[in-house]
Amino acid sequence: MNLAAQTAPDNLPCSFVIFGATGNLASNKLLPALYHLEAAARLAENLTLVAFSRRAWNTDTWREHMRAVLTDKIKGPLEGPVFERFVARFRYQKGDLNDVESYRALAANLPPESACSSTVFYLAIKPAEFAAVIQNLEVVGLNKPRGMNRVVIEKPFGEDLESAQRLNRLLHQHFDEEQVYRIDHFLGKETVQNLLVFRFANTLIEPLWNRNFIDHVQITVAESIGIEKRADYYDRAGALRDMLQNHLMQLLTVVAMEPPPALEADALRDEKVKVLRSIRPISKRAVHAHAVRGQYARGSIQGQPVVGYQQEDGVEPNSITETFVAAKFYIDNWRWRGVPFYLRTGKRLARQTSMIAIRFKHPPQQLFRETPIETIAPNWVLLSIQPEESMRMEIHVKQPGLDMDTRVMQMNASFLKTDEQTLDAYETLLLDVIEGDRSLFIRFDEVEWAWQVVDPILRHWTVEREFIPTYPAGSWGPPEANRLFDSDDQSWRDEL
Repeated sequence: MNLAAQTAPDNLPCSFVIFGATGNLASNKLLPALYHLEAAARLAENLTLVAFSRRAWNTDTWREHMRAVLTDKIKGPLEGPVFERFVARFRYQKGDLNDVESYRALAANLPPESACSSTVFYLAIKPAEFAAVIQNLEVVGLNKPRGMNRVVIEKPFGEDLESAQRLNRLLHQHFDEEQVYRIDHFLGKETVQNLLVFRFANTLIEPLWNRNFIDHVQITVAESIGIEKRADYYDRAGALRDMLQNHLMQLLTVVAMEPPPALEADALRDEKVKVLRSIRPISKRAVHAHAVRGQYARGSIQGQPVVGYQQEDGVEPNSITETFVAAKFYIDNWRWRGVPFYLRTGKRLARQTSMIAIRFKHPPQQLFRETPIETIAPNWVLLSIQPEESMRMEIHVKQPGLDMDTRVMQMNASFLKTDEQTLDAYETLLLDVIEGDRSLFIRFDEVEWAWQVVDPILRHWTVEREFIPTYPAGSWGPPEANRLFDSDDQSWRDEL
């Protein structure tokens, strides 16, 4: 994001270690992102990449693996000179995450402290393995110098408030907070970053961004895919832990935050924490009124039949793990008091989309009640995050002719010119890690307050284990999600 002061070239890390280098995250996200940064000449010449995995490979085997992975994942053709330059950066390190001798071998192969300012350790591994890696890094001295070497942690950050606090205590025993980069790739999306500019750089928008003019806010992250052979993780986590507590809550904070006093990492995160602290607590008796869960059953996606969640390989029999969650939150501060924020996410929904939909209030005067129009729909601001990235505003205009008829027009505020391309979210965030810019990464108190918000829901569902509503794959979720709305004229926005 480049909001923080730029790291001097001689202070850039010279080693980047990927734990779990042969796993899905590394193959699908990290390697393609690093390759694209290589192709764009954004990586320092002296940066060495280390692939750490338990497979009995050597560096040549690893390079063949990279060729196979990148052929499927990168944008455009795999260019010979770029690829050769990229693979030349890599060394393969066979090792066991639980074996301290593997870390000693890793340390021996890294440049000495006198020759290298810092190293990045990316934990592309299961959350259950975080503790072993963090502790072993200290045993061999790779957490030092304090404040320099960096550790990147993927979500989920804990399974509930208590486990998140334990994880933070563990991290702070071995690393300073300035060394910890908790990554949420949604914050690297160009639309999410552009939302800050859209709000705070336009006097046309910011005066209307409050409870006086906005009726409600919807945040939707819908996936058409299923659990994709991740039953061992997903059946323990569910949609609330996997998506809503992190991705959707982060989007909520960006929509609702106050303008920070400066474009600095901690100033931005201070304002996000204020939002989380202002969310009205949900009492035990009010969970049903504020949250709905569901699980996909048999159905079809793009005309192809798919099995229900309980028929997926590896899922526990009669599992009540939620694959869909919708929730309603209120932010009790001066700007947002009384405005409902509706969040929903799910798998096997009608289509893949992530968007923020902000509905404005109805005009105070029914000026057109004696015309063919009678009533007019309220205005919307629509922010699409994926699959496309765009920003639109819906307004009413009169249709040509004698009658007083209107139509809705979309003012497209999309920021891309025809010949421009955005960086992928992981490309942005990996570059920020290398350059030491923490603006788009999550601070420990953000994690804890986000868990505080959703913990009442989680605890209630842990007790209620007899029944879970279902929805057919290819739909927009269980009809029970509609009962969250505060008024009859509110409904889920499924399309841009």
